[in-house]
Amino acid sequence: MQYAQRQHKTLGECLDETIPMARQAGFKNVELNQSFFTPELRGRVRDLLISNHLKLPAVYVGGPMHSRELASRTMQQALEIGAFCKPLGCSAVINNPNPKPGRARKSDGELAMQAEMLNQLGQDLSKKGFQLWTHNHDPEMAENAREWRSNLKNTDPKYVWFCLDLDWVHQADLQPLELLREAGNRVAALHIRNSRDKLWLESLSGGDIDYRKVADYLKREDLSPLLVVELAYRQNTVVTRPLVEDLRLSRIYAEKTFGVSA
Repeated sequence: MQYAQRQHKTLGECLDETIPMARQAGFKNVELNQSFFTPELRGRVRDLLISNHLKLPAVYVGGPMHSRELASRTMQQALEIGAFCKPLGCSAVINNPNPKPGRARKSDGELAMQAEMLNQLGQDLSKKGFQLWTHNHDPEMAENAREWRSNLKNTDPKYVWFCLDLDWVHQADLQPLELLREAGNRVAALHIRNSRDKLWLESLSGGDIDYRKVADYLKREDLSPLLVVELAYRQNTVVTRPLVEDLRLSRIYAEKTFGVSA
């Protein structure tokens, strides 16, 4: 999506170029969000994934969850997109509950409602053969991860797992390993990206987060979450290589550090 913006093109105009990059870079799986599954784009995305021999183990469908009315629309979209993606190998839907406008603080009551709605969505997805993974950006990390910890404490482990974005934890001045230990075996996936002095790097590599320690923890605890390389560039990130090369180098770093194969 950032690539399309840098090319001054729409997402649809870049699909034929970008989706094959994942396969060219050596990946066999991708994670996409709801922007790729609008009625106008979903057919092309499906065909491109199939023709490039790419599977979609999880799809990201964000949306508000802190009120019953708002959550009902998010949940409907999650179920609908999940059903479309199931033939592509999808078995999980990721939701990051949207922050309130202006990143206003959610009340205790709104956090309780959010947990209730996450539990309900998890149950609804389970009936369709999916897991629900809840993701984080930095708003959930405010006040010593108040919102994230509320989700962890007040959701049912049978129906709600966690997709922990370690970089956003770091960006919020918290310790990624601390939250990883806290969530334990409820961590179904990790979004991995790195920075130096909080400036996002061109490709996944050594930086502020010591991913060797993350890998050691996962091995020690016998955990094997899905690892998702998620590149993003800030305005002042220095980009020196084609995106496909940055993806390839990121895959190699992840494979070497975590002892896995894409």
